[in-house]
Amino acid sequence: MKLIGAHVSAEKGVSSAPVNAAAIGANAFALFTRNPSRWTSPAIKEAEAQAFKDNCLRLGFTPDAILPHDSYLINLGAPDPEKLEKSREAFLDEMKRCEQLGLTMLNFHPGSHLKAITTDDCLDRIADSINLTLDRTQGVKAVIENTAGQGTNLGFSFSQLARIIDRVTDKTRIGVCIDTCHAFAAGYDLATPEGYEATWREFDDTVGLAYLSAMHINDSKRGLGSRVDRHESLGLGAIGIDFFSRLMADQRFDGIPLILETPDTSLWSEEIARLKAFAGQSE
Repeated sequence: MKLIGAHVSAEKGVSSAPVNAAAIGANAFALFTRNPSRWTSPAIKEAEAQAFKDNCLRLGFTPDAILPHDSYLINLGAPDPEKLEKSREAFLDEMKRCEQLGLTMLNFHPGSHLKAITTDDCLDRIADSINLTLDRTQGVKAVIENTAGQGTNLGFSFSQLARIIDRVTDKTRIGVCIDTCHAFAAGYDLATPEGYEATWREFDDTVGLAYLSAMHINDSKRGLGSRVDRHESLGLGAIGIDFFSRLMADQRFDGIPLILETPDTSLWSEEIARLKAFAGQSE
């Protein structure tokens, strides 16, 4: 079964996220557990955490269908020691929030070298950051999101993802979220049947499909290999609707959150219904 949803608002508190997801016909969702544009945020009150759990139970959302996303400010490979420590502290807080909410995954962007250290040194620093955080938490998997390779962002190639995973000590608590727009912009041809199969074959050979824990389902405003991260609504971009039909029919991607981050939120209900139809699911 496909778990299809969107990154919904938690502006009125985390307990509102499952309600917002149910309202658009989703059976999965993503959320921010804190303000993504600030280094610190107030703690989640226990009553709010319990309300989140209660709403998830009532509406049928289990932890394997929920993909929280961390703050945009965090850079786990930061060259500057002060920024690195700040990022690690914020990442730990994000993981602790997931623990509090009974969630089992945290999605994050790996990091950027900012032209101050080598690519390999930055990737190793990201892995060190993950290890430090996993040692101080339990039950939450760190899920690395691939990037488009824009600027100095790392994690755009499968080999870079594999290097990070190889250096993470606890392999049971590390995974990958593939953003389809990012992958396409990084040069992986998801638009054609041949490119689709070649991309997943390379991912399995380099990283391993066993590590695939979630996906972000986005079309791309820019072309193949553009290295530009610009999401587009399904079927309106350079990837095209055939890819999403193909993906929904692919049983390899059953049982993991497939999350829309498409720009026109008014289309989410329609896009979810369309994806469910591709998957042969009426509910």
